[in-house]
Amino acid sequence: MTKTALLFPGQGSQRVGMGRDLAHDYEPARRVFEQADDALGFAISKICFDGPEDKLTLTEFTQPAILTNSIAVLRSLEAEHGLSFDVTAGHSLGEWTALVAAGALRFADAVRLVNLRGQAMQRAVPAGEGAMAAIMGLDEAGVQALCEQAAEGEVCAPANINGGNQIVISGATAAIDRAVAAAKGAGAKRAVKLAVSAPFHCSLMQPAADELADALAPIEVGPLNVPVVANLDAEPNSDSARVKQLLIEQVTGAVRWEDSVKVLSGMDVIRAFELGSGSVVRGLVRRIDRNLPVQTIGEPHEVREFTAE
Repeated sequence: MTKTALLFPGQGSQRVGMGRDLAHDYEPARRVFEQADDALGFAISKICFDGPEDKLTLTEFTQPAILTNSIAVLRSLEAEHGLSFDVTAGHSLGEWTALVAAGALRFADAVRLVNLRGQAMQRAVPAGEGAMAAIMGLDEAGVQALCEQAAEGEVCAPANINGGNQIVISGATAAIDRAVAAAKGAGAKRAVKLAVSAPFHCSLMQPAADELADALAPIEVGPLNVPVVANLDAEPNSDSARVKQLLIEQVTGAVRWEDSVKVLSGMDVIRAFELGSGSVVRGLVRRIDRNLPVQTIGEPHEVREFTAE
């Protein structure tokens, strides 16, 4: 039997205008944006549709914007084509979207929580004190050694193991600068600092993880209709009781995306659909497993042309 995965993007996939045409053409998408606006108490739809870009790229808005847009695509596909799938996964923030798709989290709860998550992540580290960088051409052990060498008592750690020997590191600004400077000497092909507002997925985010834990405490997690491959351990989770802790630990833990894609392949997934803006996830999957085709769906014509065959 053909196994299908739904994949969801994280931060970096946003763009002004995302979801606008979809909401115009599809009533289910329009309802999702209206639900998000109601849940948040402000018009995330307007930020998605019209920007401005500097507002959309603020973490507190980026996270609910991306989640809302992806769910709008999902609901449109379900209404038009009766979409069925066997497993879900999402890159970083995308794991929240995957949990909504799997039925574990109510959409309104998720969109409120990721807005809070974004605010908490921004508060956790004062501006300028944290940074992230992409290291190309070094394996995980090599990047780990580079981080240990550069740390000098500060935080410096792998944050996104993206596959294809691309690993993003995160930590204190000075330590990340030292790692970037030492990367070529350690055998990396390239090292580039990233334009991010905070050092995500490292221990500096512990205050944000604590805030998220408090916010998650009263939230009801429903049964998972399909497994969700968790970023933290790259294992398919079907246990509702584990969801909150996985989300809390994800804030400070590395995103094990390469292992997650390999797990999907091992589950006999032979096709995947990336729902949302852009094709970041498809590009990452291509680096890891060229035998797993990923189709990106985000625009009205892509919803119309979708075929489950």
